Amino acid sequence: MSVPLFNGAVMTIFAREVLEGTVIIGQYRTVVQRTPEWQEPEKQKAGLKAINTAAGWASLVAVILIICVAVPLGLLSRDFDERVGDIIEGVSKVVAAFCILQLSLKMPKFLGLYASKKGKDGVQIGLTLKSIRFNVAWNIWREVAEIGVFLIPFFLEGEKAKAIPLSGLAGIVVGGILGAIIYIANKRMENKTWLAVFMAVLLLFLATGLFTGGLHEFEEVWGMTQNVYNYRDAAGGFFSEKRLPMALVKPFGYSAKRSVLQIASFWTFLSFGCILHFWKWFSTKKIREAEELAEAEKAGEVEAVDKEFEHQETTPIEEKSEGTDEEAASSGADEENQS
Repeated sequence: MSVPLFNGAVMTIFAREVLEGTVIIGQYRTVVQRTPEWQEPEKQKAGLKAINTAAGWASLVAVILIICVAVPLGLLSRDFDERVGDIIEGVSKVVAAFCILQLSLKMPKFLGLYASKKGKDGVQIGLTLKSIRFNVAWNIWREVAEIGVFLIPFFLEGEKAKAIPLSGLAGIVVGGILGAIIYIANKRMENKTWLAVFMAVLLLFLATGLFTGGLHEFEEVWGMTQNVYNYRDAAGGFFSEKRLPMALVKPFGYSAKRSVLQIASFWTFLSFGCILHFWKWFSTKKIREAEELAEAEKAGEVEAVDKEFEHQETTPIEEKSEGTDEEAASSGADEENQS
């Protein structure tokens, strides 16, 4: 029996993880290209280079790690404990969820929608090269490593691994195209307020999807909670998150089958993120009101000083002018008496 060279599941794995990776890279590139603090050509070039370098090295390290783990497993054993893979994937997703939630909170600050902290020199502290390297490298490594976790069972089964190259390439193309569409949409949105909102909401849902998926991995290991609904088979499986096209929105929290834990974790994390954004917005409002009040008071003080200075300059001139008139009148009277 011949083994097919194309596997829809493998393509879906690649497409989903590549989409997540391109969204993350695209968000960082957009920030570097759009924020005022990165408009200096050399600094912007260094930022974009840091993003590309971090993503490239993280991907390479993850691929090497996958090979180092998969080859020995394939040679020494035909069995792979799926529970270990689920736990690893779950922990990775939960950690990544909080990293991306933090990025969701930072995006509006980077674009000037939220108030930014200031250093002693008054320069706004935003995205640094160090934070770019760490966050991009961690998230891209996680995405590529997750592909490896999903593919290990295919490596262990030997013959099925033949479907990985073609299916993986197709998934990379699909995920890359969708990620590019999101990136281009970010670049063409000229209004930074709407751009900040779009990016923050997109990342918040990405973080929520990762958190929900991570807890679901634990649920599959230690026991499932009751299913609330399941319409994966509706319309010929069109709505299933395990098949295209709906698999592409799964990273943002979509699922055609929900357990009690999935529903609770989705809405809890999403509400938590919304509360944090509200707190940021409220804090920004208070900070800017205080800044406006301070500026008004400063302007009032300057105006008062200017008036006092003007008064001090005009008063001697007036007195001098009055003295001159009196002297002229006295001089005129003396001339009349002499005549």
